[in-house]
Amino acid sequence: MKKLKVKFCDIREGRYEVFINEEDAKDLGLNPNDRVKISVDRKSIIAVVNTTKTLTPKGYIGLSREVCSFFKLKGEREVVLTLTEKPKSIEFIKKKLDGHELTEQEYDTIVKDVVSRSLTEIEITAFVIGVYINGMSIEEASYLTKKMAENGEMLELEKKPIFDKHSLGGVPGNKITLLIVPIVAAAGLTIPKTSSRAITSACGTADIMEVLAPVTFSAREMEEIVNKTNGMIAWGGGANLAPADDIFINVEYPLAIDPHYMALCSVMAKKYAVGANFVVIDLPMGKETKVPTIEKARKYARDFIALGEKLGMHVECVITYGEKPIGRAIGPALEAREALQALEGKEVASSFVEKATGIAGILLEAGGVAKHGEGAKLALEYIRNGKALKKMKEIIEAQGGDPKISSSDVPIGEYREKVYAERGGYITEFSNKSLVKIARAAGAPKDKGAGILLHVSKGERVKEGDILFEIFSESEYKLERAIRLANELKPVTIEGMLLQRIPEYRIFGY
Repeated sequence: MKKLKVKFCDIREGRYEVFINEEDAKDLGLNPNDRVKISVDRKSIIAVVNTTKTLTPKGYIGLSREVCSFFKLKGEREVVLTLTEKPKSIEFIKKKLDGHELTEQEYDTIVKDVVSRSLTEIEITAFVIGVYINGMSIEEASYLTKKMAENGEMLELEKKPIFDKHSLGGVPGNKITLLIVPIVAAAGLTIPKTSSRAITSACGTADIMEVLAPVTFSAREMEEIVNKTNGMIAWGGGANLAPADDIFINVEYPLAIDPHYMALCSVMAKKYAVGANFVVIDLPMGKETKVPTIEKARKYARDFIALGEKLGMHVECVITYGEKPIGRAIGPALEAREALQALEGKEVASSFVEKATGIAGILLEAGGVAKHGEGAKLALEYIRNGKALKKMKEIIEAQGGDPKISSSDVPIGEYREKVYAERGGYITEFSNKSLVKIARAAGAPKDKGAGILLHVSKGERVKEGDILFEIFSESEYKLERAIRLANELKPVTIEGMLLQRIPEYRIFGY
């Protein structure tokens, strides 16, 4: 045990790190990547050691932003440093790398060490790779899911049963949650929707809802809002629901991997944490989505349903069309505006409303509000009679937004540029990935007003010079960057009725 004075280091590592002078480290017998217990008053954490000659003077300990934030340190302070052993979970990670199944207690130990930041990024990555290579049984997936939820906050809501939905993602413009939640809540069912922020997409549902109201709440605040309005749309990361999930995602992202069973656990842990009884999983299928084939979609569906049974949830899956954006808007403010336009009864893309009411209808049928096969029709009626809009405004107000907001009030990027068709023909394809890249180049999701508004749909005939889409940005520089990318990527494919000539050229008789 040794007391050291604190030196604040403006370094953010995504884990708990400390920086110790090499002479102090030698005296204590510490090496880089060793673990130490840092204690301040009655709070303590496990941190990873870095050694330095110059960053931290002798007798001081440098603390990363994460450590300072945990202890809420200000001014001159001392911390108590204690040597500690490597976490027990490393043994279980090696076991998974060797292809063995883990027990419920072993998963609990791993998740506890992940959440407490006792594992290095390399060690967490090793666990994810072990799952990626060797997979899991559904029994194992249920263990990991439960432990991810139980090692975070859990909601206790008054009105049950609890309904929820989730999309596996991969399709831009997927703002259907902003229709589904108010429809289901207006019908008297409980739907505490936690959503994500964008990682690689143009925006997550939380980014869209944040245009209309705050989305960051504690678990107790979430309970209060849902008990009052039946529903909400919040950022799951703000409530500390299944906190291990975000840590796992952070190590998957640089490797560009999305292990099948980690995806299952990621989704279901959030549902388990809110106490969901009935869940609809949307599986968008298309060549640029996470589910490129019908076989993979069915595999996800089977496993989600089986995992739900292990967790005491009823799960239904829907395989949806994922070859083009949903609706016409891509980007936080543009999507928020389009969702409000739909709720206001204004003309929007029919595919957007059809998908939202279809999934909402399944939830209405499950809740006994609609008869089997009539849910989508009733969901559409909640939009037409204004009940869904009224409920959405209640939710916006409960979350701290302005309930008087309308679609015309939503601010979008002041800098904009139209992209025109270079030839006539039919719209045969959209590149979802290219559209996302262009929207992000324009500033989305950080710049809420940035994004893309499509002017055409698949199968539509266009003439040379017709508008294909419009790019919006809050920055002139970012708009220019997005335009250059649009000209390079050409995300909208136009073909004539004659697609290819075989052979390409021949003079008959010569």
